[in-house]
Amino acid sequence: MAYISMDCSSSLPGIPQSVLSVPMENKYKCQQCHQVLRKPVQAQCGHRFCVHCFKQLTSSGPKPCEACREEEIYEEPFSILNSNEAFPDNAAGREIASLPARCLNEGCDWTGSIKEYEAQHEGRCELERLKCEACQNTILLSEKDKHNERECEERTLNCKYCKTSFNFKEIKAHDEICPKFPLQCKDCGKKKIPREKFSDHSKSCAKSKSACPFSDVGCKHVIENGKQSDHEHSSTMEHLRLLLPMVLSIAVPPSDASGPGEWQEDSGLGLYRAPEEGVSMGSGAAASSQSMDLDKKVKALENIVCVLNREVERSAVTLEAFAHQHRLDQDKIENLSSKVRQLERTIDMRDLKLSETEQLVRELQFCTFDGIFVWKISDFSRRRQDAVASRTPAMFSPAFYSSKYGYKMCLRLYLNGDGTGRGTHLSLFFVVMRGKCDALLKWPFSQKVTLMLLDQNNREHIIDAFRPDVTSTSFQRPISEMNIASGCPLFCPLARLAGKSPYLRDDTIFIKAIVDLTGL
Repeated sequence: MAYISMDCSSSLPGIPQSVLSVPMENKYKCQQCHQVLRKPVQAQCGHRFCVHCFKQLTSSGPKPCEACREEEIYEEPFSILNSNEAFPDNAAGREIASLPARCLNEGCDWTGSIKEYEAQHEGRCELERLKCEACQNTILLSEKDKHNERECEERTLNCKYCKTSFNFKEIKAHDEICPKFPLQCKDCGKKKIPREKFSDHSKSCAKSKSACPFSDVGCKHVIENGKQSDHEHSSTMEHLRLLLPMVLSIAVPPSDASGPGEWQEDSGLGLYRAPEEGVSMGSGAAASSQSMDLDKKVKALENIVCVLNREVERSAVTLEAFAHQHRLDQDKIENLSSKVRQLERTIDMRDLKLSETEQLVRELQFCTFDGIFVWKISDFSRRRQDAVASRTPAMFSPAFYSSKYGYKMCLRLYLNGDGTGRGTHLSLFFVVMRGKCDALLKWPFSQKVTLMLLDQNNREHIIDAFRPDVTSTSFQRPISEMNIASGCPLFCPLARLAGKSPYLRDDTIFIKAIVDLTGL
């Protein structure tokens, strides 16, 4: 009995009954969710469940089967649901996969089979409505990405400047405090200056205006940083007149003055003494000598300031050149990154086309167009172990044709048997596939099919043959990639492949299929 894994994180409950285009038969209904079976499993009592529903039922241990109780045929231990006593119902799964289906979403006219619905359309219909997890609004699946990126009021954004995460509603408040937010200097016009560096830029900007360094002693000029040196040169005498009273008040305190007169400022144009007589001329000479010394010191300091200003200007020019080169390098990096992304997309497209071409070449390599096909199966031991362990229970052969424009067919082989032959026989089945010229062919398929396991000594081949049941869905015109397989579950006993079997040489077997082309 097959064991069913209890990991149901990726499984889903049953398919809604309204998906079916035809009335649902009771044998296709899950006894738990009462929907169409999805990946059906059959319990020991014979009732069928979706694998998701069965795992939930038995997740805490064996449970009684409620369907048995309702039918009043409850028998222990057969009516106890146990994951160790259930197996995948592949036959029911194949029948359900071929049932016609339609899309439930309003405005969508998609139709196909249940298999195509699960594989291609379920959860992918652009007209499907779903609820946004953030804002709880109902949106179309086709608009989900647009909604999440541009419309959702509760979406989380990363600031494109500082990369901080925040809610969309807080974007304006964040822009007001973002340290990386780009600002533009109104004086020089420079753009993209981070807010955290704007203060430093204002100090070094050649066009930015600031008060004269001598504003503390009375200069009222406000000039551009780049013209500071010119102002200092042109206003040297004015700055000296403003400095002189302060310097003299420090160099010659009022207590040192002799006589009743006092030194007073005369509107910044000079100094005079009160007009009393008897002032010593010696004191005037001493003051004149001190004033000359101060003039020399002021000129020396002024020269130093001019030199420093020129160094600052040169540094600012160099910094601006580096910033300009940095911007050019950033633009070049962005262009190269864009080209790399474009090349990656081109490579991905070519890889996809290459894989499709390789698949086509593999199909053409083994393809025949005369209704006769020989299938070589190597690594038989390894493949058989995979089948016993249920890793790869079945194998499909390459496709072959009755003629170039005829029926498309393939074989399906169970190395550990299927159905009544499980564990005892090789099971071999014949499959009618959907071809490009099916519209031109006669349906249902009614040609005799002969299946053979070849004796590699060419003595006694194992042969089985059948004529199709024209009422079976297996031989109607395919509506999906392939019809349900039909053939021989008891094709060859596994015991005949043991030991030095003529059918198994060098770990390889050969299977041959012959389609009778009479009447075509």
